[in-house]
Amino acid sequence: MKSLALLLLLAAGSASAAAPHQEVLKGPYANGPEVTKACLQCHEKEAKDVMKTSHWTWELKQQLPDRTVMRGKKNAINNFCVSIAGNQPRCTVCHAGYGWKDNNFDFKDETKVDCLVCHDTTGTYSKTVAGEAFENVDLVKVAQNVGKPVRDNCGSCHFYGGGGDAVKHGDLDSSMAYPDKNLDVHMNADGNDFQCQDCHHTKDHNISGNAMGVSPGGEDHIGCTNCHNAAPHANKRLNAHTAAVACQTCHIPYYARQEATKLTWDWSTAGEDREDAVDEYGRHTYLKKKGSFTWGKMVKPSYAWYNGKADAYMAGDKMDPTKVTKLAYPLGDIKDPKAKIYPFKVFTGKQIYDKKNHIFLNPKTYGKGGYWSDFDWDKAARLGMEASEAMKAVGATYSGEYGFAPTEMWWRINHMVSPKEQALKCADCHSANGRLDWKALGYEGDPMKVKGTLHRQ
Repeated sequence: MKSLALLLLLAAGSASAAAPHQEVLKGPYANGPEVTKACLQCHEKEAKDVMKTSHWTWELKQQLPDRTVMRGKKNAINNFCVSIAGNQPRCTVCHAGYGWKDNNFDFKDETKVDCLVCHDTTGTYSKTVAGEAFENVDLVKVAQNVGKPVRDNCGSCHFYGGGGDAVKHGDLDSSMAYPDKNLDVHMNADGNDFQCQDCHHTKDHNISGNAMGVSPGGEDHIGCTNCHNAAPHANKRLNAHTAAVACQTCHIPYYARQEATKLTWDWSTAGEDREDAVDEYGRHTYLKKKGSFTWGKMVKPSYAWYNGKADAYMAGDKMDPTKVTKLAYPLGDIKDPKAKIYPFKVFTGKQIYDKKNHIFLNPKTYGKGGYWSDFDWDKAARLGMEASEAMKAVGATYSGEYGFAPTEMWWRINHMVSPKEQALKCADCHSANGRLDWKALGYEGDPMKVKGTLHRQ
């Protein structure tokens, strides 16, 4: 196939050098896989590389404190949309492939790789259920104008994770497509104009960095010191803080700076016959099919020690409905030499669980028989558990009795880095109304006021 493509390019002459795709990719193309077949004439290796990444598999082998697991979007229980099992057509709108509508998806089929979602430069490409390209997309135009990814490519999924703009992440939303300096000094569209891969270094289509919510045990090779000195300040006292305080803690004083982010999601109120409601930000605070929400803008992060590792709830794990279950959370404490105080968004929820088996359930929400269609939690739980390969793998079943229990997920805040003039000042933390809860962090009190106490005991 490669020889055919090379002959076509040579035959096109020097005019093809500037825009080779326009000479080779003539179309017409009925669907995305037909475009991919054409791409494979030259890029067979690239497709194989993509299929080895978690953007394709939606899972990653990783080490949690007490076990080695395969975890990712494919099998994680979260507290926004809960799980993809049984809901694949809706969730896989953001998969880097075509046609993942149920458990029969062929992960070995190279023609299912979606090249365009990352390489479209026209801004006209979009995906619909099961990750298929929208029918009205001009596939020839998009294919002929592919190029290196920009923030919009990554953001088409990562800005809208969890079901909408700014739902899941607090520091990634539509405002980050073309931010100004006050929103993010690195991605400032009129300044540094970093693209995602400037920090998320990529080799063989394997993109560095892992979201703690889905890959708590994944290795993260991204950090401020990849570019900046570990002691970057002229002030020695500030440099002393870097041993125990992450750069992000001072330099990202607020998240959700322009778009409100979802902070809570209560599924237990879904199904009530009352009017939908919106808040001051124009965001829904109640939807019959999803329940109740709260949103926030210019939100102060929560702070915790983090040593680069995290733990998580896995499908089938036992839970206590009288306590808040942490579905993903950072590890580390004041005595851990590898830990630093980091900023987080803490997303809280209330979601369906099995009253007898004491596990969180995997409800089917989308499609035939799903909760959004029938408003029947019992049916949704049965169908979702039957569709969940992760639940079957650990022998988890639905007893027929359900309730709702509180959960939380911790999401690291890394983006929306403010100009240095807007970084936190001493009094933001070291004052009577400072933003740090010193005792929760393991201190006796404010280390500037407790005699003999430094930032790390």
